[in-house]
Amino acid sequence: MSGELNLVKLCVGVEKVSDLARWREIRAAEAQASGVDYTPHHITRMRPRREEELLDGGSLYWVFKGLILARQRILRLDEVIGEDGIRRCALIFAPELMLTEAHRRRAFQGWRYLVKADAPKDIGLYHEDQEEIPGALRAELSALGVL
Repeated sequence: MSGELNLVKLCVGVEKVSDLARWREIRAAEAQASGVDYTPHHITRMRPRREEELLDGGSLYWVFKGLILARQRILRLDEVIGEDGIRRCALIFAPELMLTEAHRRRAFQGWRYLVKADAPKDIGLYHEDQEEIPGALRAELSALGVL
């Protein structure tokens, strides 16, 4: 279950949860080929100021084409310095990708805080072999209480 405080972010460049999972698999294979351990992560420009609250069980909720559909638990925040010399923050995730009820979310830049009371409920772990319900249909089914 998510902590009291979470983040929400657009999952740019992908349309569905399976695209994110596939992207992670590719990055893991590239890291393994280079002899490096892969940990799921996302690098962002700004470091969350409410780090302690986020690390108390918080997650990053991903928005796909206007819908929150999945989350990843945040394990830690690491400082990274880019090739351009700019300091950034790496959000380090647990490997599990949790599917959530579909919640509509308007476009925004960067990330936003999301309190537990406003976060969508979990519906189960993502599995590669499961059939993925399109996001808009998931939103309708969630609204009807079916999912």
